Amino acid sequence: MIARITSGSVTYRVDLANPKDIAIPLDFHSGQPTAFGVPAATARPYEGGGFVGDTRRGGSCNFEELALVPHCNGTHTEGVGHIANQRISVHTIVKGGLYPSTLITVRPESATASRDTYDPPKKSDDMLITRRILSDRLAHTPPAFLKGLVIRTLPNDDSKKTRNYTETPPAFFSVEAMRHIVELGVEHLLVDIPSLERARDEGKLTTHRIFWGISPETHDIDSQRQSMKTVTELVYVPDDIPDGPYMVSLQIPAFVSDAAPSRPLLYAVSE
Repeated sequence: MIARITSGSVTYRVDLANPKDIAIPLDFHSGQPTAFGVPAATARPYEGGGFVGDTRRGGSCNFEELALVPHCNGTHTEGVGHIANQRISVHTIVKGGLYPSTLITVRPESATASRDTYDPPKKSDDMLITRRILSDRLAHTPPAFLKGLVIRTLPNDDSKKTRNYTETPPAFFSVEAMRHIVELGVEHLLVDIPSLERARDEGKLTTHRIFWGISPETHDIDSQRQSMKTVTELVYVPDDIPDGPYMVSLQIPAFVSDAAPSRPLLYAVSE
């Protein structure tokens, strides 16, 4: 199915029949990504009143109880409720539909090689996604395709699907890089790292706050002016998906929670 979408004077063709799934399947019984020392997500048959929810154990059907922490166990989408005293559910922010977006591939650089900053201060072994990197990669991107931004980091391989990020600290965004993302008008940011922040950031969540427009050390959010932006973390974008423009669909369950497991889909776009 081919849809035609017009932006300004340009008409784009969108292939709705062949989406590219960039979620990491959450396998409750095998390898999965984990972060921040949180235990792996688990599944077990429900048992009660003589019922066993496992056909392999004589049950009439499979009936599992799942345990997970969305922020750490696989691909997830979060909203400003992540840092708010108010219980702002992500399902009230993700309205559905298609977002004109751009996929870029970046190679993070050593913190010592960049003048970009972070709060708390950088460490010598930090790897940063910097403003310079983003500026170079997005220099010729049409503004119409910056409602969403998907960032694939290098090196990129299948180990991201099962990596323990507590043992392998990932790159993160500098202050200047996140300010640039805000300046570009990005509303939906999708990344293949477990957080926008350094794993040990003293609880400051500096770049989350910049993205959502929240002052440092503040947790009270004006419900009339709350940000409707989203952050999706722990995606995986295979190498055979080329950089360029896409329409992005964010699919999440209607969890009343600050974050939920998600399944982002990319739809190829051409003029």
